[in-house]
Amino acid sequence: MYSIKELFKIGNGPSSSHTIGPFVASKEFLKRYKANIDEIKVVLYGSLALTGRGHLTDYIIEKTLLPIPCHIEFDMFTEMEHPNTLEFYGYIQGNKTCYMKVYSIGGGAIKIAGEVEAAKKKIYSLTSYKAIAEYCKKEKISLSEYVDLVEGDSINDYMGLIYETMLKSIENGLSHTGVLPGKLQVKRKANYIFEQNSKDASYDLLRKKTIAYAYAVSEENASGGIIVTAPTCGASGVLPACLRYAIEVNQYSYKECIDALKVAGLIGNLVKENGSISGAEAGCQAEVGTACAMAAAFLAYLDNGHVDIVERASEIALEHHLGLTCDPVLGYVQIPCIERNAVAALRAIDAAKLATYLNSNDSKISFDSVVKTMLNTGHDLRTSYRETAEGGLAKLFE
Repeated sequence: MYSIKELFKIGNGPSSSHTIGPFVASKEFLKRYKANIDEIKVVLYGSLALTGRGHLTDYIIEKTLLPIPCHIEFDMFTEMEHPNTLEFYGYIQGNKTCYMKVYSIGGGAIKIAGEVEAAKKKIYSLTSYKAIAEYCKKEKISLSEYVDLVEGDSINDYMGLIYETMLKSIENGLSHTGVLPGKLQVKRKANYIFEQNSKDASYDLLRKKTIAYAYAVSEENASGGIIVTAPTCGASGVLPACLRYAIEVNQYSYKECIDALKVAGLIGNLVKENGSISGAEAGCQAEVGTACAMAAAFLAYLDNGHVDIVERASEIALEHHLGLTCDPVLGYVQIPCIERNAVAALRAIDAAKLATYLNSNDSKISFDSVVKTMLNTGHDLRTSYRETAEGGLAKLFE
C-alpha cells in the first residue's frame, strides 16, 4: 500500500474523481505539452461525461488550462476501459501535436494510459487488517505506532495539516448560508441546524451538532470549497464531523486525535488497496461506506485502542453500507450525498459504541472479508447505480 498521504488529500470539491483527478490530469498535460499547443480539446467518457457538469469537471478543467482555449466534449456513449476516462488533444493552428489518455482512478489519483506507474513507492508490506493486527500484537505496539513505523516522522506534520483543514472546513461551512450552485437550488442547512434553538438533552444536542458538522463540510464540498478527501470528496464530511464530535465530547488532545486519524487513514488505505473507494467503480458503499468505517475506527481507537475493537467497529460500519448505490440527482454531489454524510457520521458513532459492547473475539466476519464483499457487490451493481446519474434517486429527477 502507498502512504496514507496519498489517501488524505487537500483540494477543491465536489468530487475527488471528477474535480481533483481532472485538475491533476490537466496540470500534467500542461507540464508535458504546454510549449507545443495553442488550443486543447478534452473528451470526457463514462461517469465523467454523464455527471461531469454537475460535478464541475468542465469548470475545473477549463480553469486549470487557462489561458489556452479549451473545448470540452461529453461522450456519453462510447465505452472505455475505465469509467472515469479523459482524453487530451493538443493543437497548433488546427493541427494535432499531442495526445494523452488519463484515468481518474479515485481519491484524486490518476493513471496515464500506456505508462507504468512510477515514482510513488508502496511502503506498506502488510496489506490486510489481519496481518497488521497480528504484527501489532506480536510487537506489542498500537495501530498508530505501526503507522509511525512505516511512514516515518513526517507523517505527524502532514496529519496536523489534515487535522487543521478538516476543522477549518467545518468552520467555513457553518459560516455560509444561501443556496448551493447548480440547477437543484439546494439550500445550505449546516448553519440552520447548528444555530436553531433546541431543548434536546445533552446527548441529542451533540448528535445534532455532529449532523451540522457533516453538513458543513459536505456543503463546502458541493460548492467547490477546500476539503480533505476522506477517502473522497463526496464522503468528506463524515470523518471531520466525528473528529469535532470527539474533541467536544471527551476533550481528546491534539496528539490523541492525530494518532486516531492515522488509524482512520490505515483503514481507508486497506479499502483502497483491497476493495475500492470509487463511486464510479463500486457505488456509494465505496465512498460513504469507507468513510464511515474510517470514522468508526477513529472513534474506537480513541475510546479503547485495541486492534480487535477497531476492527469490529470498522467492520460494522462498512458492512451496513453494503449495496449502497451512487445516484447523484442531476449529477450534483448534493442529493442524496450531503444527507448521507450526516447519516454515516451518526452511524460511525454508533458502530464504535457497539464494537465496545460486543465480544470482538467471537466475531464471525472480519474487516478484510467485508472489504472483499464490498468490491464484489460493487461489481454486481448496474452501471446506472455507479455515479452515472442514470438510476436510483437520480432517475426520479430526469
